[in-house]
Amino acid sequence: PYNAQVNIGPDLVSKFNITDHNNVANVNCVEIPATAYATGPLSLTAPMPMMAYADIAHTTSRVDSYVSETGSSAVPNYSNTYCKPTTVNMIRLPNNDAATLKSQIDALQAGGNTSITLGMKWGLTMIDPAMRPVYADFADAGKIPSTMPGRPFEYADPDTTKIIVLMTDGEHVSHNRINDGYKTGPSPIYRSTGDGRYSVHHTTGRPAAAGTNEYYVPHLGSATTAAAWRATPWNSGGGVAQQNWETIWANLRMPYVAWQFYGRALGTNSAGRDAKYNAMVTAFQSTFAEVDAMDAQLQTSCDQAKAQGVTVYGVTVEAPEHGQQVISACSTSTSHYFEATAANIDEKFASIAANITQLRLTQ
Repeated sequence: PYNAQVNIGPDLVSKFNITDHNNVANVNCVEIPATAYATGPLSLTAPMPMMAYADIAHTTSRVDSYVSETGSSAVPNYSNTYCKPTTVNMIRLPNNDAATLKSQIDALQAGGNTSITLGMKWGLTMIDPAMRPVYADFADAGKIPSTMPGRPFEYADPDTTKIIVLMTDGEHVSHNRINDGYKTGPSPIYRSTGDGRYSVHHTTGRPAAAGTNEYYVPHLGSATTAAAWRATPWNSGGGVAQQNWETIWANLRMPYVAWQFYGRALGTNSAGRDAKYNAMVTAFQSTFAEVDAMDAQLQTSCDQAKAQGVTVYGVTVEAPEHGQQVISACSTSTSHYFEATAANIDEKFASIAANITQLRLTQ
């Protein structure tokens, strides 16, 4: 299952070299590097960063005054997140029990943008022989049936047919993500244990009102308010804790941080505040991949699969024309591509099942 992302689940996370763990339960989406598309399966050892779990979609109040960190303009709204903290859309580890697989399909939840290329990349990885030691470990741990030994088999195994069925109702849509460097690890932001209010360490770019003080305290004023600048982080009693970025995103939406902690801190007039805000938004986030790049990555994975003898069936369900084009191009042939509607999708999958059965009978 995929939308803008693929939630691979904690079991698969433990088998790949995943960095920047967001430490949010059931949120295990990985940002595949563009260079990884040069090879078929994903490497078990090459580092891949986890997607930050952050609210970058919702705006904040951009007034030149303090807005509470517990208000509706600050608290994250994860309703549109691409990697929801749920198990229903996670990759299902290899299984040969029809009831289990159908239950998984019935529980799937639609939502988010579309990254067909990520779904195909993980699909190809899951059937590649390089995953054999991973599956052996899963079998030993009882996470996949013990009746499925030796999988994934070699591509050239004469008794094996590898098949990918790739379905979409859309087309590639680019999406933003938190940039590396702001996903995890120490931030320059501190929080008072007593009242929960923040202060921000600014070593450069401070206004004249700051003097030699390097810590900006948002609730005490704006950039030109000398009292808002302190020599040490704000402490209302009980101590102060430096915040990791993953903790910041768990408690505050990204635009709030960019405005309250940077725009108001460093901009001495309206234009200056807007410029500092926009600069931090650009620093915090970027587009993960453009549509043309995702189209090309998808086709690369499809070509790699077909070169290894994998049969690729493509299905579009009331998808736009461009979505139909990329899925058709990915399919093994025109006879392996199916355009479906909500009313006849069962018939299309029945045709695929019949094709697979016929293929098995003739081998």
